[in-house]
Amino acid sequence: MTRPSLTALAVACLLAAGGALLAGAPLRAASPEPAASGTRPALTVTIAEPRREQLARRLPANGNVAAWQEASIGSEVNGLRLSEVLVNVGDRVRAGQVLARFASEQVRADLAQARANLQEARAALAEAQANAERARALSASGAMSEQQIHQYATAAQTAQARVAAALAGVDSQRLRLSYTEVRAPDAGVISARQATVGAVAAAGTELFRMLRRGRLEWRAEVAASDLAQLRTGGKVLVATAGDAQVEGRVRMLAPTVDAQTRNALVYVDLPAHPDLRAGMFARGEFLLGRHEALTVPLSALVVRDGFHHLFEVGADGRVAMRRVQTGQRVDGRVEITAGLSAGARIVRQGGAFLNDGDMVRVVE
Repeated sequence: MTRPSLTALAVACLLAAGGALLAGAPLRAASPEPAASGTRPALTVTIAEPRREQLARRLPANGNVAAWQEASIGSEVNGLRLSEVLVNVGDRVRAGQVLARFASEQVRADLAQARANLQEARAALAEAQANAERARALSASGAMSEQQIHQYATAAQTAQARVAAALAGVDSQRLRLSYTEVRAPDAGVISARQATVGAVAAAGTELFRMLRRGRLEWRAEVAASDLAQLRTGGKVLVATAGDAQVEGRVRMLAPTVDAQTRNALVYVDLPAHPDLRAGMFARGEFLLGRHEALTVPLSALVVRDGFHHLFEVGADGRVAMRRVQTGQRVDGRVEITAGLSAGARIVRQGGAFLNDGDMVRVVE
């Protein structure tokens, strides 16, 4: 046989063998795709229900902490050298305490001279009064004219006036001597010091500035529309720099409203606290009474697109995203002012992983 016929015979044998194998093998149907099962839960969640609570009504405000009153303590003498400064910034002082001293040698010398002038005037007065008495005694005898008698009486009166003037000079020098000691006009805390040892201060120069009695106040800015809610004596919670809260009292409402901002100042007395300083910025809340509010756990709140939402679970296990309005936050709960009914079942935690219409599995 030729080579091409041998090749054709081999191919025919292979095809026959393959057909026999296929004929002996059992036929198998193609396995169908698994049937689509029910929608699987997107998340396992726990349920929370809104709760009605009595919450304090609060009016938030911002403002500055300032001194209740400041006292400017200055020099009352002129041209004297400051010889001693006894206090510094931050020192607590009592009323009448000596804060600084001026050199008093010149004033003491002036006081001694004034006293000498007083003694001289008193001696002249004694002589003038004696002459006037003798003149009056001789008036009946006619030894002296009426004009001479009147002159002696006038001299006695003039001497009396000179004694009064000398006495006033002594009092003036004593007052100057007392001014050489700078004293605190009231109890308080020294907040500023310009006094320098060796300086020659003119009268009226400020040496110290003092917070009277150490009292501070919070000057809160409140919108004019909110002033009607505030009353003198009302409670206020003010946050300090260390995140502590102090309780103050409304002392006064400003009688005028700023024409530019339409805000008014409310003056709140503050208690002493180490975290409070004059000049600092502070936030606070005016307590306006209590009201009934609907609250939910803070963890249930979800913020999307700048708005607050809650996920409400329906009877079929699907969630609906509810846009809500919130109020104040207290002790891990948030007040819901609109957008939620009292009997709703909401997702307590994990709402950030859900979308509107998702299926969830609820567990206790």
